[in-house]
Amino acid sequence: MVARKITVVQMLPELESGGVESVTLETAAFLAEQGHKSIVISGGGKMADQLKREGSHHLTWHHIGEKSPRCLKYIIPLRKLLVTEHVDILHLRSRLPAWVGYIAWKSLPEKTRPRLVTTFHGFYSVNAYSEIMAKGEKVIAISKAIAVHINTKYDVDDDRIEVIPEGINENLFSPHTVSKERINKLSEHWGLGSTDSPVIMLPGRITRLKGHDVFIKALTRIKHLQWNAVCVGAWDQKSSYYNELVDLVQHSGLTHRINFTGNCTDMPAAYMLSDIVVSASKKPESFGRTSVEAQAMGKMVIATAHGGSLETVLHNKTGMLVKPDHVDDLAEALKDAINRIPLDMNTVKTARSWIVENFTLNRMCCDTLNLYDSILH
Repeated sequence: MVARKITVVQMLPELESGGVESVTLETAAFLAEQGHKSIVISGGGKMADQLKREGSHHLTWHHIGEKSPRCLKYIIPLRKLLVTEHVDILHLRSRLPAWVGYIAWKSLPEKTRPRLVTTFHGFYSVNAYSEIMAKGEKVIAISKAIAVHINTKYDVDDDRIEVIPEGINENLFSPHTVSKERINKLSEHWGLGSTDSPVIMLPGRITRLKGHDVFIKALTRIKHLQWNAVCVGAWDQKSSYYNELVDLVQHSGLTHRINFTGNCTDMPAAYMLSDIVVSASKKPESFGRTSVEAQAMGKMVIATAHGGSLETVLHNKTGMLVKPDHVDDLAEALKDAINRIPLDMNTVKTARSWIVENFTLNRMCCDTLNLYDSILH
């Protein structure tokens, strides 16, 4: 851990919702708890109040994530902030703010610059715009798959890349901390009632990349079995994809068995209500947080075998891996999973132990702070 108190600035486009935003808040809260000065710069959003409650300072720069010349007006104020606040670490978490941050950082005399850290939170498209995320003196990859992507696509030396997987709060995502009242409330809200049929959940924003169409087609293959399914996640009202999925459900004769719930504010209860949790992503997940959360809750996980899922799900030990975008393979895995309900306690304990030992929030934050310490020395 860092021997002295340091000042860290993190930059991202906004604080509305999402994985990047959550990791930023979690890191900021940990820094403040350890007595360090945590500053976050973003365009604002509903998560900003939580950030401030947890001890960090927030600067609302409305155009910092906007792809227009207006974002460039923040270069000089940022340059001044880095000097006046004696910033030790500038941590850039998204491409457009990273360009602003890098230009401000580069304009300072070398001896007065803070140390520069960037994080690859995803498989960014390979171009000059994305290359900014490889400019850090240390570049964090949130999975080994992302590290390979950085190394091969941007020719970044291994010694500059640090793999720090995302982490979850193992106390929040624990089967022992969710009351029956929370589970029953959610079941009633989703219209599941007191059914004894297994509940299969696909959590994640409804976009084409998440494979909801593959999921529905796989369920059609096993419609003769007893189950109910929920697709938990919001969708873009301007997108036609949601309507396509609804039509697919209707044409498959599954209208009363598959429910699109919208956003959920109590995911631990959602996992406890479910028997099987599916990640059907067509493209590799950079990490795959939902699979990690579900394993921590002791649930059967089925995930597509690419990207971060290859690192977070142990095939036939803590879950099952299936071919990406493959309806029949997913259908067979779902049938197998239904036949295993209820899971034996050894499988449940193995899954939770695997997550607690490797993918906790505390471990992620400690590793990040240790990285800051190493680069400062």
